[in-house]
Amino acid sequence: MGRGRAKAKQQKVARELKYNTHFTDLDSLQRELGTSDSGGRAPTQESDLEDDGYEDWTGTDR
Repeated sequence: MGRGRAKAKQQKVARELKYNTHFTDLDSLQRELGTSDSGGRAPTQESDLEDDGYEDWTGTDR
């Protein structure tokens, strides 16, 4: 017993986060994180996907 108020409050907070739109200054966030649009390499380049060191297994050879 006593869980009703806590659950109601959690639902209220979740609803506010889901439906209320808050302004986010993306430029400020980018400066804070120290990232830039250029010069970076995407982590899923084709060269990264070529060989992962494992053989392909289809599950047909038992």
